Amino acid sequence: MSAFDGKPVGPRDYAALSAGWASLLGAVLVAARDKGEDPVPAAEIVPLGVATFALAKLVAKEKVAAEIREPFVEETDDGRRPRGSGVRYAVGEMLTCTRCVGFWSALGLVGLRVLRPREARVVTTVLGVSAVNDVAQSSFTWLCAKASAQERAAREPVSGGVGEAAFDTRRRATAPGG
Repeated sequence: MSAFDGKPVGPRDYAALSAGWASLLGAVLVAARDKGEDPVPAAEIVPLGVATFALAKLVAKEKVAAEIREPFVEETDDGRRPRGSGVRYAVGEMLTCTRCVGFWSALGLVGLRVLRPREARVVTTVLGVSAVNDVAQSSFTWLCAKASAQERAAREPVSGGVGEAAFDTRRRATAPGG
């Protein structure tokens, strides 16, 4: 059984995307060779990685990027699925995958860093701060849900009668991760 059985896409379609990415990487490498010893310092890997995360999530998941995905991705009540066939389908698959979009986003951000370092630092900072905000918002939502669950559990009557066994059951139910 082939990985392409039943799919409206073939190996050549994925090869076309890979060739496009490799061509862009080659262009970035050519541009980097004229930029000195260290065109992208190691200290910028983490900020670029955080910015890549934010950009990939924006493109693959957020409503504001729906128009970018629309020619390639069908939005349904059950989620998103690629449209069409061939390269269009392959691009649609890519645009529904944050890791895949991240691969391309990383190339774009590093390319920007090589070609326009000053502007890239601004873009990286904005995307990085956005990613930190996203993590903070998600963490806050999780903590609120956890606190609400613990409050509900504390108000519920304890089954099993009186004594240490009932106390242990309640403690396990309200413990973090429980």
